[in-house]
Amino acid sequence: MPELANRPVPAPDAVRDGALRGAGIASVAMCVPDRSVPNAEIAERIGVDGNWIAKRTGIRERRIAWPEERLSAFAAEAGVMALERAGLAASELDLVLVATMSPDDLAPNAAPLVAAELGAARAGAIDVGAACTGFLSALSLATAQIECGRAENVLVVGADLLSRITDPSDRSTAGLLADGAGAAVIRAVDGPGRIGPVVLGADGAHSELITANHADRVIRMNGHATFKHAVARMSRATLDALALAGRTIDEIDLFVYHQANSRIIRAVGLELGLPPERTADYLAAYGNTSAATLPMALTLAEEEGRLRDGAAVLLAAFGAGLAWGATVLEWGGRHG
Repeated sequence: MPELANRPVPAPDAVRDGALRGAGIASVAMCVPDRSVPNAEIAERIGVDGNWIAKRTGIRERRIAWPEERLSAFAAEAGVMALERAGLAASELDLVLVATMSPDDLAPNAAPLVAAELGAARAGAIDVGAACTGFLSALSLATAQIECGRAENVLVVGADLLSRITDPSDRSTAGLLADGAGAAVIRAVDGPGRIGPVVLGADGAHSELITANHADRVIRMNGHATFKHAVARMSRATLDALALAGRTIDEIDLFVYHQANSRIIRAVGLELGLPPERTADYLAAYGNTSAATLPMALTLAEEEGRLRDGAAVLLAAFGAGLAWGATVLEWGGRHG
């Protein structure tokens, strides 16, 4: 066991040159299974055709892990790529946060396994459980750790293998849920920072809308009621996050919502009057990967050239709990 005295600890340094330091996203990356499952394969099983799934969800195919594949491996690979893109060594990480609702085992948690695979020997490692809002919640925690001087570099991973907790005969979830992982390197930057205030909310009074219990270990969802809550909560959170960031809808370059269902994204857009060309929707090829959807969508948008340095990005999510949130980012954070 390494001696604690040999482990470097970041000095509390929340102020740089008289200004509160901030945090920014230095890089993003994603890793998904190589197996692509088209709608036809699922549609036959649930007694519909492929167009029925596409019309109701926007999804045409999704990635599904093979039985022997592990969530920690996908999460670690996404982390490796994010670290490479940020030009950061795993040994420089202070904290690894993994947002997931489908870890490989009840114990150990996913984050220590991911940290070990990365070689992040001096990093703390914590799982964050907030279902589809997990990545945004972990981003909030990472930003706070950096802003207060307790960390310099944090890896935030959103990863889920929802196929492991899906009832293949359930029409409300079988065509929606998928597998994937996304990661972001968050690092200290000169204040005031590139990650704005994160609005987080919860309403356990409606927790029965999305559940997964220990008895049958599959997700059950009231689709119609969940749809209404998702649109209302993400629309409100969007406006709240914009207000806290001192921004308007017209100033946002890209709106990235939890990739749950294309109809939800369109409904939020109609509610807020968002231009479709400034809204991210990658459901057709990847489906709903829960905590992974936000970092995956950011990765895909960056690869398509939709995110330039300094671009204003609105992130919002909603999921089981009920839990939801939103924030405004200024894209980039490669220089501390």
